[in-house]
Amino acid sequence: MGHVIVVDLGFGDAGKGTVVDHLCSAASGTTSPVAAVVRFNGGAQAAHNVVAADGRHHTFAQFGSGTFTPGVRTHLSRSMLVDPLALAAEADHLRALGVHDALDRLTVDRDALLTTPYHRAANRARESARGAARHGSCGMGIGETASYALAHDEAPRVGDCLSPARLRRRLTALRDWYQDTFPSGGEVPDVGACADAFTAFAERVEIVSSSHLHGLLRTGNVVFEGAQGVLLDEWHGFHPYTTWSTTTFVNAETLLAEAGESAARLGVLRAYATRHGPGPFVTEDPALTADLPDRHNGTGRWQGAFRVGHLDAVALRYALDVSGGVDGLAVTHLDVAGARPDLRVCLAYEMDGERVGRLETGPPDLDRQAALTRRLLRARPVYAPLGRAAETIEDVLRAPVVLRSHGPTAAAKRPGRLRTAIDLGGR
Repeated sequence: MGHVIVVDLGFGDAGKGTVVDHLCSAASGTTSPVAAVVRFNGGAQAAHNVVAADGRHHTFAQFGSGTFTPGVRTHLSRSMLVDPLALAAEADHLRALGVHDALDRLTVDRDALLTTPYHRAANRARESARGAARHGSCGMGIGETASYALAHDEAPRVGDCLSPARLRRRLTALRDWYQDTFPSGGEVPDVGACADAFTAFAERVEIVSSSHLHGLLRTGNVVFEGAQGVLLDEWHGFHPYTTWSTTTFVNAETLLAEAGESAARLGVLRAYATRHGPGPFVTEDPALTADLPDRHNGTGRWQGAFRVGHLDAVALRYALDVSGGVDGLAVTHLDVAGARPDLRVCLAYEMDGERVGRLETGPPDLDRQAALTRRLLRARPVYAPLGRAAETIEDVLRAPVVLRSHGPTAAAKRPGRLRTAIDLGGR
């Protein structure tokens, strides 16, 4: 199979977890198994739902979504934001499901940033202060972790957990920053208690240097699992309803290039569109939101409501353009689309008096992205019947569907008619 990078082309929730689970399982039919899953953006806010053949369900956040397959390792790269407390809770849930060695199969890059209770508290205080103008944060401290590190060279990192004195110093500075910035933000844990928990984390997991990934890539096939979606990207998403994370293929390909390796690009999308929380959603249809509930996605306290709409070829073309294209597409929820003849595809927008089939792209510019957001909030969809979803998607996106998902389990996936695009084993 070769190395593969899995990226969501929408607003998240497209099914990255179930696709990664399939690629790592025997159901994928590959003769060379996957050795590891590498996480390369985001952090504990990820919610990648995987349902095993026996009905076990886990929402993967920091562990790779291939963890149900025995022997598949997880590596948290330096571009991850690592939350040790959330990781411990996730390991406990996996243990309750019969996966007792998840932590034993985990390695963590020492240069990865740490997400702490102080980041989480700051995130929630800042989002609460926005009132009705909330951005739709997950409330897990991801944006605060990234922004604090940009402003403070002494931001805590995973490697600091190996040096208790340095860890306490950096956590104290972070705690003091939080209390100064959000004097009414609420109580947070004592630095000593936080430091003790993080030190215990360092004693339990294997913390490695960046060179570890180079060796891992030579042990077998590796799947790079992205978080969130391209339409939420920190530079290319619809500002300000975005994440503080690069959600395209960039981080994964940087890590691969450093090791002299390459990988195939796999873009994931649903056969219809979804979005969590506020922000532009041109094809949103309240009737679909009511008729197509998602058992693993609902209204969250911080994210807001789970919204549903018709397939949006304009937004997906934009995601492909800013990502540099894909080698193949994985389309999920085809079982849902097959049962809904009323689903449509948006081929263009009516926007500011003109019909637009492709959105402009450019170098990072948040002012331009904010202007695009304002235009999208006024846009109206131009629809056509969806028809046979996978074939329509290939036609409107000019990319081969190499994996078709008709259900949540690994066995419910089928190769597309042009699967060779991904089986080539890289670019």
